Amino acid sequence: MRSRIVFIIMFLVLGTFSVTQTACVTAPSTTATPTIVPHVVTADIEAGIQHYIEEQMRLGGGYFTLPFKEEELKLKLVRVHTEYLANLGPRYHFACVDVADVGGDLYDVDFFLRGDPGSMEVTETTVHKINGQLFYAWEQKEDKTWHRVPVEEASRDLLGVLNGQDEFDFLYTVALPEITEPARMWIPLPTSDAFQTVEVSSMEVPGKRQILTEKKYGNHVLLVDLDREDSKKNVELLFHVRRIEKDAYVEPQSAPEEYLKPNRLVPLNEDFKTIAEKAVEGKNGDLMRARALYDYVIDNMQYIRNGEGWGNGDAVYACNVKTGNCTDFHSYFIALSRSIGIPSRFSMGASIPSARNDGGIHGYHCGAEFYAEGKWWPVDISEADKYSNLSSYYFGRHPANRIELSRGRDLVVEPGPVTGPINFLAHPVLEIGGKPAEIRAKFSFNRKLVCK
Repeated sequence: MRSRIVFIIMFLVLGTFSVTQTACVTAPSTTATPTIVPHVVTADIEAGIQHYIEEQMRLGGGYFTLPFKEEELKLKLVRVHTEYLANLGPRYHFACVDVADVGGDLYDVDFFLRGDPGSMEVTETTVHKINGQLFYAWEQKEDKTWHRVPVEEASRDLLGVLNGQDEFDFLYTVALPEITEPARMWIPLPTSDAFQTVEVSSMEVPGKRQILTEKKYGNHVLLVDLDREDSKKNVELLFHVRRIEKDAYVEPQSAPEEYLKPNRLVPLNEDFKTIAEKAVEGKNGDLMRARALYDYVIDNMQYIRNGEGWGNGDAVYACNVKTGNCTDFHSYFIALSRSIGIPSRFSMGASIPSARNDGGIHGYHCGAEFYAEGKWWPVDISEADKYSNLSSYYFGRHPANRIELSRGRDLVVEPGPVTGPINFLAHPVLEIGGKPAEIRAKFSFNRKLVCK
């Protein structure tokens, strides 16, 4: 048996918060001046890693070069994962970035840095993922140190799965931009169902608000009317969530045939039907056919969030380009399933980290469900693509550490956006003066349950 490879990283807590350091006091018998360790916030670490990569790109002829598996990668910075930036101790920091190579592959790279704001140096660089696929997971020991664990030896909780049940506070925050004309914003409000219980702990919302009901899927949507005086204000919605693991289930008064109809970005066409029929050839029953489509999407797509077009849940884009994020994976699966008569539907939410108990969340996460044998079967194809040893788990299950924010596509509410039905709802939809405006929410969580 191959021996377990564990690298011990001596730091306090890997999270999204900073650690304030006070002056180090010398022994009483001396009169030496105390060493002052500057306070470091995540913006300092972000600036430090961006400066390092920019300098390496200057030296590398426009590319950040990185030795990897006997070759030299030529990389461009895509984004810094601000939710994972951490001050680990005095003058010791952690950063994680996405970089794309010239061939189009997307790498997730971990960095350790030392130094003060404005003068940080990188001490260690490792490739954590390629196209969403992990090489190692992080495991925290009782002494608060963190260890790298090879992905094939990692337990489910290190790979993002909590079985049974979970309970946490979920914070949804939005920083409003400059508002120059009357504006409207639509925000998802998670609701309780058979798998999650949601309580609103607090709402801090500027402007005038009302709660709308989207009739087709039963979503609740917070409509906020804003004006100039609301510029740069913050929106904070705090929810207390109790969630159980989801597996195949019977839904009373279900109408599966409704989920054979197309959506704007999930059409029905002959291309999808041809691909699906070939993928399921020789398979009997919708359960086996759905598994064949699930495997087909895993085998034919890569989790790459780079370039233009990804992240819209566009099934045609996914079919043609064969890359994207969770929305693209699941939209492609839904299109293929519907094309051969398997009802399928879409849900949007967030995945709550399983290996830590508080901090930031890396954006939204979506899933799908298909109907077979009189039940709805949940699937998570993009996570199965990342963690091949969990592909059987994710066919028919969603873990407990999730929150569902909304369901369905092409959502219609009244009053709704001037631009028409909402594609899907995770981040807010904002219109200023009747025109779309870019805006993003930030998600964070806490399992300390301070708001029961």
